Amino acid sequence: MEQIIVNGVVLSATYALVALGITLIFSIMNLLNFAHGQILMIGGFMVYYVYGVFGLPYAVALPVAAVVTGLIGFGFEVLLFRRVVRVATREENSMLLAVGTALLLENLALFGFGEKQRGVPSIVGGVYRVGAAFLPAGRLLVVLIALALIVALLLFVQYTRPGRAMRALAQDREVTYLMGVDVERISALGFALGAGLAGIAGGLLVTLSGVNAGIGTALSTKAFIMIMIGGAGVVAGAILGAVVLGFAEAVGYALIPGSTTYLLIFVGLILFLVLRPQGIMGKPQR
Repeated sequence: MEQIIVNGVVLSATYALVALGITLIFSIMNLLNFAHGQILMIGGFMVYYVYGVFGLPYAVALPVAAVVTGLIGFGFEVLLFRRVVRVATREENSMLLAVGTALLLENLALFGFGEKQRGVPSIVGGVYRVGAAFLPAGRLLVVLIALALIVALLLFVQYTRPGRAMRALAQDREVTYLMGVDVERISALGFALGAGLAGIAGGLLVTLSGVNAGIGTALSTKAFIMIMIGGAGVVAGAILGAVVLGFAEAVGYALIPGSTTYLLIFVGLILFLVLRPQGIMGKPQR
């Protein structure tokens, strides 16, 4: 049981970064970024090459992943999503564009990185004993990095001027514009920040389970599960959804054979959404 709890904490902390990134983009632009998992995958490959292949410190590789994926997010928002969100009369247009960017990134990754699963050396050596459970030092470092970034993001959104502008934009885009806020600049910043968080999450996950060019869709699916559980566009809900999914995976992988874990997770999700479609912390639609 102790080992399940330890594994659940490790997964939950990392998944929270995934969920927060996609929640940030959704709340600002009312857009489900279907390419979120593919951006996360690119972050994993950046760490693989910078840290695993070129041998630079992990402390260098992780910021590189954040910068590269942040720039990808910024470019997508400025060159693609900004125009579609501004002029589109139907949400399906933005959704199809997001799906298109996901397919583009996945196929570019297959062309550039190949299909082979890649892993990286452990960040640090050693194993800690937590009761009857064992916690590798590298996984503990992943948890600490993830928690530090979550706190930093919450403080940024709560107390900085751009963060407050993002919160206002999430509540009412038109009123925020009338108040003199540069909506386009804040949208680009929010998209870049969300993508950068995805890149960091990918850089953390590659140390746990490796990375390949085809994991993007599965990771995007996990991100959607988390925000549906917690409530779309709710930061606290994203964290709660990450905890629920992380512990569900930890319990399932320890006690249930094969792929049955996600079958049960999807069945549970369907039943949950029937009873509470707005998520745990979301507000019901009127």
